[in-house]
Amino acid sequence: MKRRTLPVAAALVASAALLLTACGGEDDGSKGNDKIAGADQGSATPSASASASGAPAGDKPDGVDVSLPKDLTMVFDWDKPKDKNEAAAMDDAANFLRAIYRGIDKQTTKDAALTTYATGDGLHYGEVQINAWIKGGWTATGTERHYEATTRSASSGSSVEVAFCVDSTKFYGKEIKTGKVLKTEPSIKDFDYFKIIMTKFPTAEGLWQASKVYVQTKAAKCQ
Repeated sequence: MKRRTLPVAAALVASAALLLTACGGEDDGSKGNDKIAGADQGSATPSASASASGAPAGDKPDGVDVSLPKDLTMVFDWDKPKDKNEAAAMDDAANFLRAIYRGIDKQTTKDAALTTYATGDGLHYGEVQINAWIKGGWTATGTERHYEATTRSASSGSSVEVAFCVDSTKFYGKEIKTGKVLKTEPSIKDFDYFKIIMTKFPTAEGLWQASKVYVQTKAAKCQ
């Protein structure tokens, strides 16, 4: 994996997707290897206590608010796996992404959603994304689509890799001060491939946290 560095501000304006920093590259070497990179990493205690998973799906899974502004839509066009743990990990991978964009909307890295659905490198990743948008004076608008998702469990059962494509052709940055939407022409830059390592939180039933994030940019396989 090559460590991706934070690009200049113009790169963020060109693509509103969460690609500012990540461990990624053209080939992460995972093909033909059943071992999940970064699996079995321990979880840190969330700063916001998450309740048992009896809360209905929606804006407050696990009792934590992950609601987004009306002009921002995140579509998760994927089928849940039959395995209970993989299905829960997939749900919370989506909540992790919602948490980042909620932090961008609220202009803070301290929102309870991020500290509930992320830990370790995943939490750091989310904080870097949010801080970069804050520094640029931007928020997000439009529709981001997530699709062709797959899941893969570690042998211990404590980690699940959730991989998926992202289409941000209708997803844009927006200047907070002026309200100007920074639209761009659709291109290969709008298609990316994510792998998120979700780690089971040991003391909250059904809660999974993003512990690592890997991104392949300009992913032709997602077009």
